[in-house]
Amino acid sequence: MSLTAALVALPGAGTASAQNAEQTIRAELEKRDQRIKSELGQGEIGSAQRDTLKVLINGFIDFESMAAEALGPHWTDLTDAERTEFVDVFSEIVRHQSLGDLDVYRSSVTYDRITVDGNTAHVVSTTTYKDVPTIVEYHMTLTDDGWRARDIVLDDVSTVEGYSRSFQTFVRKKGFAALMDNLNKRLERISEA
Repeated sequence: MSLTAALVALPGAGTASAQNAEQTIRAELEKRDQRIKSELGQGEIGSAQRDTLKVLINGFIDFESMAAEALGPHWTDLTDAERTEFVDVFSEIVRHQSLGDLDVYRSSVTYDRITVDGNTAHVVSTTTYKDVPTIVEYHMTLTDDGWRARDIVLDDVSTVEGYSRSFQTFVRKKGFAALMDNLNKRLERISEA
């Protein structure tokens, strides 16, 4: 039995463990926010800073889990090589898109509620951008690399569900190879921009 399983089996330990996990998640997210704001500073953003920001902004995302959920039943039909290629291209597209409006990362963020249930967590935060509060939720899983987001919900709109509708319809109509061709072209366009 692992140490975590043993602790959870102890009376009252589950609550303590969940509280520790909540504190860990909050600390990780707040540290991430501080590092992003520090990297942004107040001036112009150079290419080295953009690369650093890509890592900081997206480093807590479990892209493999997000990709698998976005492809749904089609994921199981893929070879390991196809899965790897899909995750690589998908994650690069998301990373590039995350830099679209950097001012949003200067916004005020509060972590209103963090609920932990075993190896999963639900985080509800409020981001205030240009005096408009927006609810941002993170559905997280404890991985070997720590707590990682498998979905991000912005004003009740799930990132995974949005990609899922698009990707699954595309695969159903044209096949996985056509989806990859489309995503590679998209990545090429946004990489050049």
